[in-house]
Formats: sequence, structure tokens, C-alpha cells
Amino acid sequence: MTRQLPWIFILSLITIACSSSPSESENDEGVRLDEFIIEEMEGELQVLSDEIILLKDHFEFLLANRDSLLPYANKTKYELVGGFSVNTPSSDSTLSSVVIMESTPDYERALENVHLTNAMDSAFYKIYHKYDILAQAYFNTADQMSRVFPAYDAKTLLEPDLDLSNFNFYYEADEKHNPTRGPVWIPEVYIDPAGRGWILSLVQPVYDGDELYAVIGLDITVDDIINHFFYQDETDFLIVNYKGDIVGGNASAIEALSFPPLLNHVYRESIRADNFRISDYNLFNSKNREVREMAKAFILEKKSKFEFEDTFSPEVAYSVPFNLLDWYLLEIKSKP
Repeated sequence: MTRQLPWIFILSLITIACSSSPSESENDEGVRLDEFIIEEMEGELQVLSDEIILLKDHFEFLLANRDSLLPYANKTKYELVGGFSVNTPSSDSTLSSVVIMESTPDYERALENVHLTNAMDSAFYKIYHKYDILAQAYFNTADQMSRVFPAYDAKTLLEPDLDLSNFNFYYEADEKHNPTRGPVWIPEVYIDPAGRGWILSLVQPVYDGDELYAVIGLDITVDDIINHFFYQDETDFLIVNYKGDIVGGNASAIEALSFPPLLNHVYRESIRADNFRISDYNLFNSKNREVREMAKAFILEKKSKFEFEDTFSPEVAYSVPFNLLDWYLLEIKSKP
């Protein structure tokens, strides 16, 4: 099945083709093609925000009709052993991985939730195959049941006694952190416990009356963000968050700012490593004074351009802020 990009992505490409010019991409204010890349990326992310609301509505329909739907639910769709569904990623491409954690307060109730929410598989299948950039769709319930599509080797990668509510992909959607109960992009990337590396998540709470029942998530890997939106350009770039942490970028930009070379000189390779800590690559922690000053100018003072003076520094850097995410896209221009 072809995984189609949303219409706003195509419209963004048309806008870039019709609106940009060489003079626009090289002006001194740093308002260049970068802005269009951000518009393209966030246009697609906004579509996912709309999609996750539809998933929430479908989920809430199941909850509202629990009594009438449960008697007809397919209770043999998944076989669970030790809380883990026994299907493998290659056994059936329409199935999720289902897990009931050992931390559940009521296993039988959680198993009932598995049966009730089997209908979410088809919704996850549809959205996953609709958007190229999606890594996975899932939900985690308040009673410690998890459903993730596509299926993965959950028994190998997931500790059985995890408390899912301790992860930001759950608590960032709860009443305390998200009183509006709408979609939330988590600005800080994190290591996915399912083994997909550094992840950016969109989360959406599901309520049963006034009680938080579950949190739906749509995940994008940092690797896919970089490949999908940025590696078609030869620009030296970084994506940094509001703390100055490097979220993504290419090796030449990272090394130009006096950070040590990364594994295989490719950032996305290091970001998959379990021992990599994103805080190790923070602009404010740089040993280079000018890099620290650049971070202050872009993140704290909201400037769009920074000129370097030191002989061994780059020539100039530009910053364009994201809108949906508390991120900045930086272009680093080295001396000729």
C-alpha cells in the first residue's frame, strides 16, 4: 500500500517552488529556504494532530459502548503469555504488540481492555500506512496495558514491570500537564523503550468521563525527521531545543562548532546508541566561548543571526524558530 503524504505537504513544496529564489535563500537576515522547510515539516505535524484527535474519538466511542461491544469482541485475536502477546512482527502485519505489565492493579480488567480495544488495530494500521514519517502508533492505559503498532519484539525489548505512567509519553498528557485535554507535542526527544532510538512524540489523552483512561501516541524518529526533511539539502544545519541540546544535525555542522566527531561522522548513528546522552551535546556547555554566545543570542535573546569572530570559528550562523515545537533550526556557514 502506498503511504501518501498529506495535501499540505504537497502544497508546501509548490509554495517553495513558486516563492523562493536564489536571492531569498542567501539574504543577510537568515530568512531563507529554512523557513519553508519548517513550514513543510510543521504542516505535516499539524495534520498528525488532527489525525490523533480522530483516534481519540474512536477510542472514546469504544469506551462509551463498552457494555454492548464487549460480548461481541474477538477474545482470541491475541494470545498472551506472561503478559506479552505471542505474535511476532513478521507473523501478521495487521496486528499490534499487546502487553499487560506486571504493574497492573487488575490483570483481568486489563485483559478485558485488550478485548475491547482490538478495534484500534485497524485504525492504527490505516494511519501508519497513510504517513511515511510515522514510526509507530500506540496507546498505554491507566491500568498498565500497552498496544503498539506495528508489532515489535516486546518481550525482548520491554521490561515487564515498567510503570508506563512514569514516562513522558504518558504523563505529559495527564490532567496536571495537559488540562486542555488536547494533542501535545513533547518537545524533548527521548529514548523509546521499544527500541526505535530517539523519538519525538505526539500524545493525546483519552478520558472515560472525568477519569484518564489511556494516552494515545504517534511517534516519529529523529532519524526519519532528518532524512525526510533535511538531508535533501547540502546545508550544514542543527536542530536544537529550548535548552540548547542538539536534537539533530549533520556532522560538518557539529564539528564546525567544536564538538567532537560522532560515530561514523553521522549524527543519526550516534543517536541510536544507548550510551549517548543528548545533554553531552549542549550549546551552552560548549568549551567554545563563541558557541555559548551564539546559543545565548538565538535561544535567550531570540536573534536570527550570529557572526563569529575567532579565526577557527565558522563565519556566520542563522536561526529560525519552529512554531509547534520549542525548537530552533540553525544553519552554520563556514568561511570560504
